[in-house]
Amino acid sequence: MSDSPNIAQKGPYPVEVTEGKSYFWCACGQSKRQPFCDGSHKDTGFEPVKYTAETSKKVFFCGCKHTGKPPLCDGSHGKL
Repeated sequence: MSDSPNIAQKGPYPVEVTEGKSYFWCACGQSKRQPFCDGSHKDTGFEPVKYTAETSKKVFFCGCKHTGKPPLCDGSHGKL
């Protein structure tokens, strides 16, 4: 078990979110449904991060799993 997440991709996932809907972002990087959780974190020490959309719009979910503002991209992939 690693204390560092897998890098799913070195860039964000643009997603059109719907106001009031909750999304569960994969924090471990192992999900086959990136950027969302599919339960692959079991026995890893990672937990998904819940994101509830305040408005319907496009948001950028972190793909590298190293963001300082989970679950959204903060540009951290540029330093990997």
